Amino acid sequence: MKIVAADNVFIFTATALVLLMSVPALAVFYGGLTKVKSLLNTLAMVFVAFCVVSFIWLAYGYSLSFSGDGALIGDLRYFFLQGINPGDPAPAAPNLYHYLFIFFQMTFAAITVALMAGAFVERMKFSAWILVSILWATFVYFPVAHWIWGGGWLGSGGTLDFAGGIVVHETSGLGALVGALLLGKRKDAVMMPSSLPLVAIGTGLLWFGWFGFNGGSALAMNAQAVSAAFVTTIAAFVAGFVWMSLEWMKFKKPTSLGLFTGIIAGLATITPASGFVDIGGAIAIGVAAALVCFWAVVWLKNRLGYDDSLDVFGVHGVGGMLGTLLLGLFAKPGVADAKGLFYGGGFTQLSHQILGVVAVGIYTIVLTLIIFKVVDILTGLRVSKDEETEGLDESIHGEKAYIKEY
Repeated sequence: MKIVAADNVFIFTATALVLLMSVPALAVFYGGLTKVKSLLNTLAMVFVAFCVVSFIWLAYGYSLSFSGDGALIGDLRYFFLQGINPGDPAPAAPNLYHYLFIFFQMTFAAITVALMAGAFVERMKFSAWILVSILWATFVYFPVAHWIWGGGWLGSGGTLDFAGGIVVHETSGLGALVGALLLGKRKDAVMMPSSLPLVAIGTGLLWFGWFGFNGGSALAMNAQAVSAAFVTTIAAFVAGFVWMSLEWMKFKKPTSLGLFTGIIAGLATITPASGFVDIGGAIAIGVAAALVCFWAVVWLKNRLGYDDSLDVFGVHGVGGMLGTLLLGLFAKPGVADAKGLFYGGGFTQLSHQILGVVAVGIYTIVLTLIIFKVVDILTGLRVSKDEETEGLDESIHGEKAYIKEY
């Protein structure tokens, strides 16, 4: 296959959209949900994760994820991108320039780690977060990306993940849950958003960026890319409306935050299935996303008592796992070469999806536990009680988000 100019234009645009999802969209979304005294720290956690993960992606992350034929991990043939010329075609997508494929996948690696930050805001040492970002990307994200997308054992065995339900959302969600449990609760664990308008802007930018995240995962400008983007939007608005309605019924108020959260839950849940389902599947996934993620955020979190500050596990982790399993039900042959249970595929695809969710889940939990324990020994995980009370903006960065003039 020759390099196709139109495909490269499309994936270049998609790459920019996924970068937009991290900086500024995710940073603004998380920052708006954080208490005002730690708003800047939250923004910095997202930005610095993007920086350090992008660097190690160039150094060895891409090579470990997308080279070699090992079942568990790649090799270091592309260490610091050695031997790659800008005009070379990408081995995994010969229609694209190799640099562009690396760039596109780099944004996925970076946002996956940045997503976890939402569970740790208002109480985690900045130095500890940087070290966690490096270790977690190295020992969790890169191997799992290889297993699913880089020719590893799960992808070769039949597990499907179009744009990151397992690789991005399950791993970051479970990593967030484990980290939140090890960090412990904040002194004041009540969510006090600094700015809901910022959350609204972040939601809109994330939704916009998701066209690149899911649509771009087709790796070409084709019908699958258009379908993936279309069903992504359908699942998002369905989930947003259903979540808001659930809140309206339960709490007697249709909150804007509930609407925004539902939209993100729909986006996360449709992600692994977006390239394999039609409009009917997208509607069903949107409804399921709202129902199940709402249960996880409102009931499960309170029942288990963990302090996942911004509900990374309840929205991204639960949504990613749910969407991965629903792919095994709703994958439609006319959309792509996959057949779910509801379209005559029997339990074959569903069993592959279950294996992927369970295997990656166990691996992520165990490795995240080890990584946090190691970082706790090296730097400590939490700021002091006085620093937490003062707020991390001033105690860590020596800055304030808003300065009042009298």
